[in-house]
Amino acid sequence: MHPRLGEAGLGAVTAPRPDAGDAPTRERVVRSILENGPSTAAALGERLDLTPAAVRRHLDHLLAEGAVEAREPRSTKVRGRGRPAKVFALTESGHTYFDQQYDDLAVQALRFLAETGGEEAVKAFAERRVAFIEAQFADVLADDPHLSPAEALARIFTREGYAATARHLPLVNQQSAGEQLCQQHCPVSHVAHEFPQLCEAETEAISRVLGSHVQRLATIAHGDGVCTTCIPHPVGSAAGRSTTPKERTVST
Repeated sequence: MHPRLGEAGLGAVTAPRPDAGDAPTRERVVRSILENGPSTAAALGERLDLTPAAVRRHLDHLLAEGAVEAREPRSTKVRGRGRPAKVFALTESGHTYFDQQYDDLAVQALRFLAETGGEEAVKAFAERRVAFIEAQFADVLADDPHLSPAEALARIFTREGYAATARHLPLVNQQSAGEQLCQQHCPVSHVAHEFPQLCEAETEAISRVLGSHVQRLATIAHGDGVCTTCIPHPVGSAAGRSTTPKERTVST
């Protein structure tokens, strides 16, 4: 458990913290923000079946520890009186709670691989790591033919710990420009910061299963809040004629 989220250090012989019993619920709050993106206190309360007072108490604690930050909502529309409710997003510290335990070891191993085997060895490792994309894509679509390509990819990445969603892009001339694959979490982001080959291998694997070029717009490894990949629809395809923009969290 991440020490910032309420766990005493190893070897400490002290009485339990007064808020120790809140840790499981606080983890649910953090995970809900991770999986659904920046959220208002009201949305968190509704998703987690918590009272407004309980949500506020957990958010205040997470704000104080630096695990979340309050942001102004993107929309400038004001609903009723007063300013729009703030949204709460995970900080880099909050994301580290979900990162793999052995990031430092992984970085050292890849450094050794680069020194002994060179760039090609690192690239080969990165390609092998993302082999799950090509191994699962056809089966996921066969099991649920109603999924769009981005939705199928979101399901695959979610299985692998990326908390992925698919979102249709706004219509242009009555046609969809495509979809966005959004990964709210990257389990290798700290390693990929030094070894971008991991991100590049993901993008190339996505392009291969789709049979078309895709564009990576942002990555958590380089400081963005979410990894986003633009997946254009083929011209004239049924998906390209979609008229209902939507965003879906694809279940596993």
